[in-house]
Amino acid sequence: MTTLLTGLIGSGIGFSLSPAMHEREATVLGLELRYDLWDLHALGASPGDVGDLLRRARDAGYRGVNITHPCKQLVLAHLDTLSPDAAAIGAVNTVVIGEDGFAGHNTDWTGFRRGLVDGLAGAPLDRVVLVGAGGAGAAAAYALLDLGTERLDVVDADPDRAARLAADRDPHRVRGGRLTELPTLLGHAHGVVHATPVGMADHPGQAVPGSCLRPDLWVAEIVFRPLHTALLAAAAEAGAVFLDGGRMNAHQAADAFRLFTGLEPDPSRMYGHLRELVAPEVSRAPLSGALSPHPIERR
Repeated sequence: MTTLLTGLIGSGIGFSLSPAMHEREATVLGLELRYDLWDLHALGASPGDVGDLLRRARDAGYRGVNITHPCKQLVLAHLDTLSPDAAAIGAVNTVVIGEDGFAGHNTDWTGFRRGLVDGLAGAPLDRVVLVGAGGAGAAAAYALLDLGTERLDVVDADPDRAARLAADRDPHRVRGGRLTELPTLLGHAHGVVHATPVGMADHPGQAVPGSCLRPDLWVAEIVFRPLHTALLAAAAEAGAVFLDGGRMNAHQAADAFRLFTGLEPDPSRMYGHLRELVAPEVSRAPLSGALSPHPIERR
């Protein structure tokens, strides 16, 4: 059986869980697949070399590669085709290599969308606060508007970046703001999405104050390592329904897997793979929202 070659291009990806997630799912589906890490630092490459790395992958017979920081925007100049969603978001995290060249896609937004629908089914989405206007925030904003959010307030440490995201998405429904406005904005919101690195293992902390959380405010986290962040611990303590970042990660991986292989993966199974791979954190991480006795109600 011919091995299907896939991989990930980015910086600081030595501890990525993507190889194990993709290869485990391929094994279940009876597919021989290898997922390699192309770490810029290990290769002695710079972010500007992403085009050369794509061509090397093509020449080596790769079916496709995922793209992560800091190349999601830089890769755009080296693509032959671009999906409408990736063009609208202005970032690519998945490149399929085929007869027609390099085709760029964005599965971050579909992963967040599917994860939110899967993990917080029925949650009111009319008014949402998004914390973080970077790449992950842009994908989340695109997904929320696609799901029908009527008012999205974006706050960021860089107010200009929040304003740019608002202008790029929909200035009639999206407003850029400052972090200092967060307590006031959350007082009128149905939910909050956290899309900054704060809470990751190497960026400890909590970007959304626990004092702002309440039982009828749902919380969606994008950080997935650890699965149970300080923010989710505070949400559980406040009795709020919450969603861990593992669901977005599993769904975006499943969407990329589908593009690479043409096969239909099982996102729930891939989420299970992820939870097993981060077992030390999972031992103290409840399933999304499991500690909240309060259903979310539309106000």
